Amino acid sequence: MASLIGEQLFQIGGQGPPPPKDFFHLAVCEKRGEVIWRSWTISLRLDCRGAPPKELRTSHQDFLHHKRLQQQLGAVFGQRILEYTISLCQGKIDYLERLPDDIMLRIMSYLQLKEATLLAQVSHRFRKLCNSEKFWEHTVRNRCAGFTSDMEDIGNAIGWRNIFFTFFHTSGSKEQQ
Repeated sequence: MASLIGEQLFQIGGQGPPPPKDFFHLAVCEKRGEVIWRSWTISLRLDCRGAPPKELRTSHQDFLHHKRLQQQLGAVFGQRILEYTISLCQGKIDYLERLPDDIMLRIMSYLQLKEATLLAQVSHRFRKLCNSEKFWEHTVRNRCAGFTSDMEDIGNAIGWRNIFFTFFHTSGSKEQQ
């Protein structure tokens, strides 16, 4: 499973809170076991022009004890990102969220529609997958008894979800929610 993780567990970048216009980037790396915090000072002041970016590299364990860095990360990206970064450094990795979409869609194909509706409420990613054309195409092709190859052009034209709810939801479905 670890091969699905890749080099970076998480990364985010953005402008810090006003009044400064500084830019920040956070990367949490698995293979090297480190947290990388980069900052760029954005200023019109002459003494700040051409200033190189700052970079701090720390191990996951050291990050857990580095309260000042945690405060800065929380101020820039918010409490939710701070808590997520801490959990990653503690080794709490959500492997299901990290699976590629095609594998997730394959797993979702075993769910009943009612279960897929509940899954869509879990996260933004699952909502996106449950509402995707690929999910609904698979649902129509594999679960609807009245589907014919002639309907494929209609599905591509008006959308597979529309095909399902127009033609199959109330009468032609192999499964009843």
